Amino acid sequence: MKHLTTPITDDDLANVNVGDQISISGTIYTGRDAALPQLVRLIEENKVPFDLNGCVIMHTAFSDAGIAPTTSSKVEIESTIPKLSESGVKIHIGKGMLSDETAEKLKEHHSIFVITPPVAALLTNKVLKKKCVLFEKEGMEAMFKLDVEDIPGIVAIHNGKKIK
Repeated sequence: MKHLTTPITDDDLANVNVGDQISISGTIYTGRDAALPQLVRLIEENKVPFDLNGCVIMHTAFSDAGIAPTTSSKVEIESTIPKLSESGVKIHIGKGMLSDETAEKLKEHHSIFVITPPVAALLTNKVLKKKCVLFEKEGMEAMFKLDVEDIPGIVAIHNGKKIK
């Protein structure tokens, strides 16, 4: 298993390949259908209140039940990945498979897609601290900043290649 700590650099990603098991520690952000399109609008308006460079976004909501990835290929999520990657997001964590076009955009912006098991108890146990940072009115679909230790995943897309 390869261990990564945020913020993620291009050098960190140079040492991982499709199919590698990884764990991520540090700060990650959550976002899904309601939050990610709003985040893209903030990027376009230059109003994001935190630095996206080297960050990790997990496609999930956060509720009292915990966290588990949502399907990343939903239009509301997948359509945001190119702009988020262009803006500095290095790792997108979710489940499912993304289009070839999105894989190419990830490659272009030196970002990767990681899948993680939808096991809420395991993932929630890795969260050390949480704070709502954007879109509080969205409830559990608001954007949260999480301090995490060893979120597990498998690299599913890197350098235009997909897991089989």
